[in-house]
Amino acid sequence: MPDIGVAVLGSQVERDEEVLTPEALDFVAGLHRAFASTRDDLLKRRAERRATGKLDFLPETANVRAGDWSVAAAPPALTDRRVEITGPTERKMAINALNSGAKVWLADLEDANTPHWENVVSGQVNLYDAARGTIEFTSPEGKHYALKDDVERPAIVVRPRGWHLDERHLEIDGRPAVGALVDFGLHFFHNASLGKPYYYLPKMESHLEARLWNDVFTAAEKQLGVPHGSVRATVLIETIPAAFEMEEILYELRDHASGLNAGRWDYLFSVIKYFRDAGADFVLPDRNSITMTAPFMRAYTELLVRTCHKRGAFAMGGMAAFIPNRRDPEVTERALAKVRDDKTREATDGFDGSWVAHPDLVPVCREIFDAQLGGKSNQLDRQRDDVSVTAAQLLDFKATGGEATRAGVESAVDVGLRYLVSWLSGNGAAAIHNLMEDAATAEISRSQLWQWVHNEVVLSDGTPVTADLVREVLARTKSELSGEHVDVAAELFEQVALSEEFADFLTVPAYAKIP
Repeated sequence: MPDIGVAVLGSQVERDEEVLTPEALDFVAGLHRAFASTRDDLLKRRAERRATGKLDFLPETANVRAGDWSVAAAPPALTDRRVEITGPTERKMAINALNSGAKVWLADLEDANTPHWENVVSGQVNLYDAARGTIEFTSPEGKHYALKDDVERPAIVVRPRGWHLDERHLEIDGRPAVGALVDFGLHFFHNASLGKPYYYLPKMESHLEARLWNDVFTAAEKQLGVPHGSVRATVLIETIPAAFEMEEILYELRDHASGLNAGRWDYLFSVIKYFRDAGADFVLPDRNSITMTAPFMRAYTELLVRTCHKRGAFAMGGMAAFIPNRRDPEVTERALAKVRDDKTREATDGFDGSWVAHPDLVPVCREIFDAQLGGKSNQLDRQRDDVSVTAAQLLDFKATGGEATRAGVESAVDVGLRYLVSWLSGNGAAAIHNLMEDAATAEISRSQLWQWVHNEVVLSDGTPVTADLVREVLARTKSELSGEHVDVAAELFEQVALSEEFADFLTVPAYAKIP
């Protein structure tokens, strides 16, 4: 009998009866009732922590950092992760990812996915078919896509939404369901019995949030009779508070942990957001001038590799977002050189694998890690005992160098606005200027403008960054675009870039703009 406390408010989606079964909805409702209040408390704790204006390694968890413990050994499907392809669960892109030759497909229900109800449900349908090897697609033009038999299929690792997002199309006891629990719960309920319930966990800010996920996994396994430890989770270290709790996060998830990932674009956004009003020493230059060799970024990635390998977990590198342009070989060659440099640095530093956003980059990443790994599957044996990172190094933003420029303002507005137009239309993975962008790009763009305006930054040409300057560039950029979502996107961008009160995530007000 259906749970009378569960209400599906979204419109009908093709094959929704296969995933929104009474049993699956009851399972999600059980998770929500057990854990939503803890989620609410932890979100409040984020704001309280930022209000202190301080970040450091936690004295109360020093025993965890000093302890002798390891995460659970990796299952066979996750021992070799040298190249991972990321992308939304849209059907054609899912098939292309599964045919790419990557070792892992990060199936993204988060930042590369607009949470239209149709996307939420159809994503689960596509994951159901993908897990069973039955996924196929025929385009309106008649082109057929199917899984290849001559390519090793990657392990599917699903990224649910972060803790901060709700799902208003599904109400439980009169309140919107927690989006993370909807995404995880539906996927786990329908696919855990196949033996590979693997997840990427985004946007966490503390080990207590990791503890909550661990409690969710344990409860889900118990309820469905799945062996404890079947779930394996890789955590994205993409917030500056989480960088100070890497070991504690792995410890909380140790029976379910697989590794950590250097989610560098969201990490930059988090740095700007956390220290947005902390003064001149915390103001960052143009996004494009902040490379992975900046001192604070080196400290973050080196600490991540050391932490992971110390605890038997995998260290996963960041995103290569470039999209090869077959019509412009010169642009492609220049970009590929940067990708090679980036992946070579990661492989040399001891990462066990890295991310790409396009199938054409899989061979590039694989070649570099093949050369580094030799006959091994990973670099867990590289302990990186030479690395010692202090809190001051993680917070040394002043040594970044670079400038705030007029081109930086124009790029932030241009990319941020274009992304929001795409997001509102239902496409959270947007190809912009030969890069595959997700929500992190727009977050960096708007938060950087907010920081520059509120810290009275002066550009390299002597121009002060004011709200009027941003509005002027926004109006000009808007005039160059067309489509039904441009006006709403421009209004939204101005709101999240210039409002006196900073929105923690632009996807929250943006969510209110979609059906």
